[in-house]
Amino acid sequence: MKQLSYLGIFIVLVVSPAMAQYTDEMFIDEITEGVDLVATRENVDVPDAAPGELGLDVYQSVGVAVDDDIQMFIPTSMYLRAGAGLNLGFATDYAHIGDRGYESSGSWTTQIGLGWNLSSYVRTEIDFQESTFEFSDLKDAQATYQTVGGMLYFDFARRYVQTGDITRRRHFVPFMGVGAAAGVYKFDGAGGADGFVIAAPRATVGFNIMLNDLIGIDIMYQYQMMIGNGFGWNVRAGGVDNISNVMASFRVNF
Repeated sequence: MKQLSYLGIFIVLVVSPAMAQYTDEMFIDEITEGVDLVATRENVDVPDAAPGELGLDVYQSVGVAVDDDIQMFIPTSMYLRAGAGLNLGFATDYAHIGDRGYESSGSWTTQIGLGWNLSSYVRTEIDFQESTFEFSDLKDAQATYQTVGGMLYFDFARRYVQTGDITRRRHFVPFMGVGAAAGVYKFDGAGGADGFVIAAPRATVGFNIMLNDLIGIDIMYQYQMMIGNGFGWNVRAGGVDNISNVMASFRVNF
């Protein structure tokens, strides 16, 4: 019995100092001020041993992804094209006066078009092109072409990439295209070839550089195999003539 009494006295002596640290007045003060404020003040400078662990499966920690590398982009369905190009005389067949040939020199083309983005890889487009040909050693002679064409373009890289809920666009996309065109042409002057002309195939290869989410620049090489009534003056009707241009145009998506 004495042993139990001694044990009880020992417990009281050990616990009493600990209880003395937390008084009734302290309890009343905490309730009055707010337990949540007291707890926050006590733990505000305590480092978190595992920051972000509770939401690791849902959230990413700040600084893991650089904001500059993530761009929100809404894919568009259509675009307008407007531009111009220069003829490559060395890669274009000579115009002829009889049996004598003349190289294209200082020739140019203008282009406007309307396109549809079928997917992130494929586009289709209709366009109007007007070409003016001038020739070396023939100062007062020229030829004009007006054609309407259709093209199917294939991009070698996705124009936009979706990762989860974030869609970003590429700044540089190479592409190729194939199609055909038809129209009229005329070599000015007596004996000049003229009439209906078909450009089949018309093929392109180039690249696109996006300036922002909607506007980009296309730089491309364009080849056309022209089928008409000859290429020059006093020439045999018919035949095939090869024409090469370097084109630059703005592509405005909407």
